[in-house]
Amino acid sequence: MRFGYAIVYVSDVVHAVDFYERAFGLARAFVHESGDFAQLDTGGTALAFTSHRLGAEAVPVPYAALDPALPPVGIEFTFITDDVAGGFARAVAAGATALAEPHDTAWGQVVSYVRDPYGVLVGIASPVTGS
Repeated sequence: MRFGYAIVYVSDVVHAVDFYERAFGLARAFVHESGDFAQLDTGGTALAFTSHRLGAEAVPVPYAALDPALPPVGIEFTFITDDVAGGFARAVAAGATALAEPHDTAWGQVVSYVRDPYGVLVGIASPVTGS
């Protein structure tokens, strides 16, 4: 088995794709003509967005929509870069909400945190170096 893609259910798929392109430099891999589904190329695993309308049809149980007014849910997407400060600034300039500016960690990474317009917690971090 392999991890194929992560899906975020959002109110506006095209807006979400546009934001992730501007904020994190990802490339769109696929946007369905309906605007209800899209995928971004992240390297190994795709990041996908599905409209709540399609999600209500496809997911066999109700789900709670993300709410940026509430604390983030316990899931994080992390993007790796050699320029954490630049990545953080780019994300905030694109409309992300700044949560934690770049800082050093005890394990040797530089990390920062933002939230996307839909409330997803996003880490921007340097690569983990070997010990």
